[in-house]
Amino acid sequence: MPIKVLMPALSPTMTEGKLAKWVVKEGDTVDSGDVMAEIETDKATMEVEAVDEGVIGKILVAEGTDNVAVNEVIALLLEDGEDESALDGADTSSDATPAAAPTEKEKPAAAAEEKSAPAEEAPAPKASPATASSGGDRIFASPLARRIAGQEGLDLAKISGSGPKGRIVKRDVEEAIKSGSAKAGADAPAKTDKADAPAAAPVAPAGIDAGMLELLPDYEEIPNSGMRKTIAKRLTAAARDIPHFNVSADIEMDALLAMRKELNSREGADYKISVNDFIIKAVAIALKRQPDCNVAYTDDAILKFDRVDMAMAVAIDGGLITPIIKDAGSKGLATISAEAKELAGKAREGKLQPHEYQGGTFSISNLGMFGVKSFNSIINSPQGGILSVGGAEQRPVVKDGALAIASIMSLTLAVDHRCIDGGTAAGLMKELTGILEDPLQLML
Repeated sequence: MPIKVLMPALSPTMTEGKLAKWVVKEGDTVDSGDVMAEIETDKATMEVEAVDEGVIGKILVAEGTDNVAVNEVIALLLEDGEDESALDGADTSSDATPAAAPTEKEKPAAAAEEKSAPAEEAPAPKASPATASSGGDRIFASPLARRIAGQEGLDLAKISGSGPKGRIVKRDVEEAIKSGSAKAGADAPAKTDKADAPAAAPVAPAGIDAGMLELLPDYEEIPNSGMRKTIAKRLTAAARDIPHFNVSADIEMDALLAMRKELNSREGADYKISVNDFIIKAVAIALKRQPDCNVAYTDDAILKFDRVDMAMAVAIDGGLITPIIKDAGSKGLATISAEAKELAGKAREGKLQPHEYQGGTFSISNLGMFGVKSFNSIINSPQGGILSVGGAEQRPVVKDGALAIASIMSLTLAVDHRCIDGGTAAGLMKELTGILEDPLQLML
């Protein structure tokens, strides 16, 4: 019997992803550990390795397919001694895989269905006809079910799904073919290629009034990626639910810039330390001295962390991600610099692993390299704070009663007022100012 290759869950929160690329093709032999495909999640592109050995008998989901559900069957693997004839009639429905455990409310109904089902093989209890999602027109069906329905001229809206959460699977489409109950009529043409479908009437994007849309110039609709949807969801929730307040300070950076220049110019140095590396280290030390800011709020308790895992915001194509330098307070500048460069590079290539961007106890967002003087950031929940870093610039200052010029950097600290009070936040900023203006403290 062919082995099912399933869409993997590459992170704890992943429910679907994009099958970006097949590294193998039908007929290829794979061993356990061989890379088979590349999967795009909402944060990164990750390689999927083969678990079993065999020959790729059939690829069921084409590369480039979006919204492939976790545990969906994406390919069939022929075992040793099997040939292509084993693919005939092979079960490719995703409902054969273990489903999520039912909730307490669902258990009684599930038990009743099991008692009423015949002991012999019989189709699973039919769910209600597949309904559209909140987007208004999406029907949940496996890619294979969609393909068969399109070939047979069936209207998916008329088919009841028996897969997880009412998803239409291959078995449902085959039963509809036998019964002839889902043939697309004149008023409901079968789904074909987009190029053959009649042009739909313009619809105003959600969130924009149709009347206002008529007053705007022509526009291009760029579909939201999974990453953009995740960013929108998380930041909307953070801005709405977390009571932010900000504390700002101007830092004199001349001593730190001089130290950076000296360190980077040392003969034989195999590092290139950036200002951001100094800030990561300085914030980690400041949080060690002011541990009441290295916290997270929960409804039952405030969590105070015993180490600083620093999340640094990195701009990537189509969004933002925050790779994490673990235990930043215990690492030297050269180590922090090397890790930051490696993580930022992997982030821009979409190669970060989940453990490299999930978690973190505090965040830093630096826009100074873009000439930004100062800005406010939204807290990266469930963390208690985030530091916004502007660019260093020469400004007039008063020293000992006389006018002078100094390199000044503006920092803005945003904290969650549920777990960090004003005096505590001010104490953190004071510690940070002292460290950055006297950078020899970084060596202690």
